[in-house]
Amino acid sequence: MELNWQEMLFEFFGGLGIFLFAIKYMGDGLQKAAGDRLRDILDRYTTNPFMGVLVGIIVTVLIQSSSGTTVITVGLVSAGFMTLRQAIGVIMGANIGTTITAFIIGFDVGGYALPIMAVGAFLIFFFKKNMAQSIGEVIFGFGGLFLGLELMSNGMKPLRELSAFTDFTLSMSDHSILGVLAGTIFTLIVQSSSATVAILQGLYAEDLLSLSGSLPVLFGDNIGTTITAVLASLGASIAAKRAAATHVLFNVVGTIVFLLLLTPFTLYIEWISGVLNLESKMQIAFAHGSFNVANTILQFPLIGVWAYVVTKLIPGEDVSIEYKPKHLDVHFIEQSPSIAIGQAKEEILRMGGLSIQGLETTYSYLKTKNKRDADTTNQIEEALNNLDQKITDYLVKISSQSLSSQDSSRHNMLMDTVRDIERIGDHFENIIELIDYQQVNRIQITEDAMQDVSEMFELTINTVRKAVDALDTNSPEIAREVSEQENTIDRMERQFRKNHIMRVNEGKCSGQAGIMFVDILSNLERIGDHAVNIADAILGKRI
Repeated sequence: MELNWQEMLFEFFGGLGIFLFAIKYMGDGLQKAAGDRLRDILDRYTTNPFMGVLVGIIVTVLIQSSSGTTVITVGLVSAGFMTLRQAIGVIMGANIGTTITAFIIGFDVGGYALPIMAVGAFLIFFFKKNMAQSIGEVIFGFGGLFLGLELMSNGMKPLRELSAFTDFTLSMSDHSILGVLAGTIFTLIVQSSSATVAILQGLYAEDLLSLSGSLPVLFGDNIGTTITAVLASLGASIAAKRAAATHVLFNVVGTIVFLLLLTPFTLYIEWISGVLNLESKMQIAFAHGSFNVANTILQFPLIGVWAYVVTKLIPGEDVSIEYKPKHLDVHFIEQSPSIAIGQAKEEILRMGGLSIQGLETTYSYLKTKNKRDADTTNQIEEALNNLDQKITDYLVKISSQSLSSQDSSRHNMLMDTVRDIERIGDHFENIIELIDYQQVNRIQITEDAMQDVSEMFELTINTVRKAVDALDTNSPEIAREVSEQENTIDRMERQFRKNHIMRVNEGKCSGQAGIMFVDILSNLERIGDHAVNIADAILGKRI
């Protein structure tokens, strides 16, 4: 029988595309239905490695992607929200959570894929409520998942007639390392272990692979899925790189252990399949789940060891940005509101230091276009938003206490100051977006315009630094210097706008470049306004 290669490849890769889309669409729908608070769940409930495992399972089930969970985890570690030990637990849990997809696939409802998708589409297009539409996305993705599987399965069926493929699968049964490599490489390419496990289930169901040949491929799929976390950690903090390295080591060591125990593990799967009367696809799902659960149980006591090992493998001092407040002790609120206000001031000073750092990295990004500067700046802006919320909540709690007139004045001043610092973060985030726009659209800024922006940027950074110093030292002299420099910033903006109009009239500057230039000036001028607000508060209300 002659193979129709075009039809086979079209069905297989078309089915793979539909499957990947359906998995993502279903995960997005589940995430929306869950209230899109996955980051908060990971931050709040990973108090220890065991809780990390449970949360990793839950979040991965919700978004149907262990890679997605590990990428979020790497981001939280990089941001200082999560310790390495907590992250290792989440990664272990993510490996267990991703097996749910294989169990879903084990239920053969492919014949009902199209009506399931129709129900999902009905909910998406005929209901206005967000929750109904999110559920529709989940149902549509669920049906699409099985449609993709059917197409992939149809594409793989003719392979049993191909002697070269049969010989290759037989050699994988004899040489388990070859199966591990095949699973790893294919998952590296597809970047979805759910997809490669689904393909493996199809191959096994069509008798194109034996169980002993399938299991090493399954182990390789788990190694391949770590590439997403590795890519997410590139350019991130040392702690994030260590978390990604732990993900790789965890799955590699698990694979080595289970390769050594391949024969007894195969016999176990055959036995349990007979006892539970499992279908072919469900056998692979059960093997996938058993491998990840057993691997987690075996390595859970070694979390401290892995944290030590990756710290030695990836040396260096971690300089991740601390999102969490350091000084807001709730015990002071009732015992001594005056001390609590002082604690709030310390946290606001730390927030002010972050705003200066954010301005400096924004300026660096403007000059060098180094993407790492933009990533750092965006992390700082997120940290400022988080600290703004936490400090404001802390100050609101203080306001419920009986305060002296002096403490009340200090309290009100700090409430205003924290908002001004948060707004500085919003403005340098705007500048980052403008620079990104310049990069994407290849807008050229003239040398004269860059010189004007640089001069105003340096003065703005210095003005914010002096405003934070004035807050720290309670110095009216420094506060007055801030007011004088802010007046200079205002004059600069007016003069540089005139310079820009002259360049446009002379044909030296394009319209797009001019809009970007003026918007950057405007954001810098607003940052100067917020700096002077802090200075004016100090001059009016000594703290």
